[in-house]
Amino acid sequence: MRLAYWNSAKSDLELLRTEIETLWGMDDQGRITGSPLLVIAAATDGSQAAVAATRVPELLAAELVATVVGIGASCADPSDQPAAMDACQRLLADAGWPVEVTSGPSYLIPPGITFETSARIVLSNAEDVEVVRHANPGNWEADEWRDLLDGRLGPWAMAVEEDRVISICHTPRCSARGAEAGVWTHPDFRGRGHAAAVTAAWAALMEPTGRRLFYSTSASNHSSQGVAARLVLRPIGWLWILLPAIGER
Repeated sequence: MRLAYWNSAKSDLELLRTEIETLWGMDDQGRITGSPLLVIAAATDGSQAAVAATRVPELLAAELVATVVGIGASCADPSDQPAAMDACQRLLADAGWPVEVTSGPSYLIPPGITFETSARIVLSNAEDVEVVRHANPGNWEADEWRDLLDGRLGPWAMAVEEDRVISICHTPRCSARGAEAGVWTHPDFRGRGHAAAVTAAWAALMEPTGRRLFYSTSASNHSSQGVAARLVLRPIGWLWILLPAIGER
């Protein structure tokens, strides 16, 4: 039976929190269990922080959250660096955590999206899965490709031309409430709508689960942002991710 998440309204900030939970996991106290030390979610309706569950001491975690909540307000442009960023970086550096910052936009994939392509679309739940068994495009380890095709890594959709996989949308992260689209297109075939087509096909596979479906990318990946534009995805804000500097991880 289809779950009813789509029937309840969610603010952009609530959606970003669900995406953070999907991407990195969260414990019962709302602290992330994945690799970032701190993630700041910035939306037009506010800002909030999620802090690493184990590596950041409790007092420092509380101070980081209070800093983001105290300084942060609604963001006219969520792509602008959060006002609390400098203060958070200083707090982490003082605690022995120099950080690197990455950021990018997040989008919500609505139900019912479609996109046409000239390529053949192969779906993970279809009978013709075997046609791509030996068509690893080269950016998957052999065991990962086998696990993907055998259904152990979640639903996927692939665009195929002349028995060659040219674009993939798969499920790199999934939680009880959300799923993240992972999209790749061969450089020779970009800009032709294949990524949009496989993303829409993947979303159709995931829609019956009732999960919120997310698509996110980096600030510098304009090609990926173009896919979101083709599909008219709903922008929900920006994630600012503070990771331990290389050598500190």
